[in-house]
Amino acid sequence: MTDPAPEPTASTESPSEGPVTGGQRPAIHRRISTQLYASIVAAVALTIVASIVSWISFNNVDSSQRRVSEESVPELAGAFSLAEFSSALVAAAPRLTTAPPNQFSAISDEVGAVQEAFNEQFEPLTVENPDNPHVQGIARAVDSLDANIDTITADMPQYFILTRKIESLQANIPNLQGEANSILLPAIDDQLFFQATGYRDQESARTNVITRTSAEELLLYRHLNALQADVAQVSELMGSALIASTAEFVEPLQERFESATDRIQISLAAISDMDIAPELQTAVGGLLGLADGTDSPFVVPIDRLRIIERQGSLLAQNQVLAEELLDEVNALVEEAQAGADQATENSAQTISTARILLIIISAVGVTGAALISWLFVGRLLLRRIGRLSGRMRTLAKGELEEEVEIRGQDEIAEMASALEVFRRHALEIQRLNLVEELARELGERNDELQTVLEELGQAQDQIVAREKLAALGEVTAGVAHEIRNPLNFINNFSAASDELLEEMAEIMEELAEHLSEEQKTLLEEITQDLHDNLGRIQSHGKRANRIVQDMLLMGRGGGEAQMTNINDLIHEHSLLAYHSARAQDPEFQVTLEEEFDPDMGEVEVVPQDLGRVFLNFVANAGYATNKKQKELMEAGTVGDYAPTVVLTSRRTDDKVILGVRDNGNGIPADVVEKIFDPFFTTKPTNEGTGLGLALSNDIIREHGGTITVNTQPGEFTEMVVEIPLTQS
Repeated sequence: MTDPAPEPTASTESPSEGPVTGGQRPAIHRRISTQLYASIVAAVALTIVASIVSWISFNNVDSSQRRVSEESVPELAGAFSLAEFSSALVAAAPRLTTAPPNQFSAISDEVGAVQEAFNEQFEPLTVENPDNPHVQGIARAVDSLDANIDTITADMPQYFILTRKIESLQANIPNLQGEANSILLPAIDDQLFFQATGYRDQESARTNVITRTSAEELLLYRHLNALQADVAQVSELMGSALIASTAEFVEPLQERFESATDRIQISLAAISDMDIAPELQTAVGGLLGLADGTDSPFVVPIDRLRIIERQGSLLAQNQVLAEELLDEVNALVEEAQAGADQATENSAQTISTARILLIIISAVGVTGAALISWLFVGRLLLRRIGRLSGRMRTLAKGELEEEVEIRGQDEIAEMASALEVFRRHALEIQRLNLVEELARELGERNDELQTVLEELGQAQDQIVAREKLAALGEVTAGVAHEIRNPLNFINNFSAASDELLEEMAEIMEELAEHLSEEQKTLLEEITQDLHDNLGRIQSHGKRANRIVQDMLLMGRGGGEAQMTNINDLIHEHSLLAYHSARAQDPEFQVTLEEEFDPDMGEVEVVPQDLGRVFLNFVANAGYATNKKQKELMEAGTVGDYAPTVVLTSRRTDDKVILGVRDNGNGIPADVVEKIFDPFFTTKPTNEGTGLGLALSNDIIREHGGTITVNTQPGEFTEMVVEIPLTQS
């Protein structure tokens, strides 16, 4: 960093053009503002001269234009106004036919106003030119248009009434059909259920096969189905009639409707003994009643179509009249235009003279402006301002070494002097910023070192935890082998003791006659207590044996890797887990849904080990959904909850993704981190060992894969397994 540049010195070119110091203002005659004011005064003087010349020229143009306005333009304006109102009159009929009901009155008033305005505009022409053939043709066309518009105006209220009736029928038909179907469809389902199972409802006894499959029951089911189909047909026929495009299309629909109505009456008579017959008769009668009277779906559309046809005929006639009217109006416009052209030609010569004078004045003004722009603005102002602006941009980029040099004794030189002072101050600030930047970088390096130190500590903790788990696996395998022998003795001798008790019970039966009632009762109680105690010993012995078996499986694999169909493996072990849970709890229920990738194929895995993983996953998922259902049943809020376990599989280019998702209560956030720890379980003491997920995690890691837990408390839990296709 160099020292600040010295103060700028005065230019050697001329003593009068040196830089201006910050405290000295330039002389009045050298200021830019004085020179600009002088240029503006000159421009204003030139403008005044141009205005005087223009005033004289425009007076001449005005006298010529007044002759055009007073003689030719009124006639032309009248013709154009008549053409404008003619177009509005021609468009009146289509506007009436397409007007919405809520706007028809306003549009009708607008059309009436157009008719009155046309007559007011047309009346002077008939007075001034009664024998003009174009005026007579316009009068005939207008009379016919007015008559057609009056007819359409009179028809539209009836058209709107018929349209509202059609909209009402279109809304009522689906409602009445739905009301009938709400009675018919449950009745059809109940009849079909009765014929299939023999039960009318949950309270009644089951009916034998002969009765529920009799001809009467089958005929009743056929009548219900036929009634449902006929109700749908009559609704469709009425709906089709409402949207018919021609009146001839409605008559065959009405005939089919009457035929369907007869079939409905026959079906209603056939089911008259059913409980639903009165209610169904009312619902179907309401639907069929729509076809009665003058508001029938087969009458209203025909009336509206007749109005539409009449309006179409009138619109076609109006189109022909419109062409005649426009031809006559255009002829009037052409006559008026010819007169206006002649008058305009007379004023064109006057305008030409004024144009030449204005061109001369404009040329003088442009030349003066060019001289001012080139000599004063370009050379004196813009060039020096551009140099000052460029120097300011270099200062903004941080280039502070070069001095600011702008010669002169005006405001620009004064700004250059102030910018030089700013440059010197910026050099001092730059030195201070450099020190602050070095301090900030040093702080960032310290933060990075602290982060690396924390990451090293976390890595050390993970290595220690893995060593502990490895040591725990070795100790667990040794302890399990040592515990198995005494467990076998406990299980075997408890079973033998139970058999001895049975033999003793047989001997007691032989000696029963030598014992008193009190002794018999006492011996039976003692025998029962021994049976119960031995049962508890066997139960806890088996549980301890399962724990030992799981501990042994944590230390060794379950077979050799081989090509295995993953979808079949998951399917078989999920069914095994389901039937195992059903054997322990007859009330256990869960729905297994499979969303397997059909292109999964075979993958090289250890099938025994991977099957054990999904056996654990499905068992845990079934346990969670069953527990949630019991809790909801106890609370009386089960609603539509259904225990469900979804099994998924998907194959990508480099791995397979397998999942087990249940809709149980989920896993709390503080428990998720512990579920893979050995001996950790949230189940009761006699239902879980805490080794299933730990063993599953070891198996998946041996396959080179990972297990991810996705859960939301109260909603679901999903175990996702990812296994690479090529294992290292």
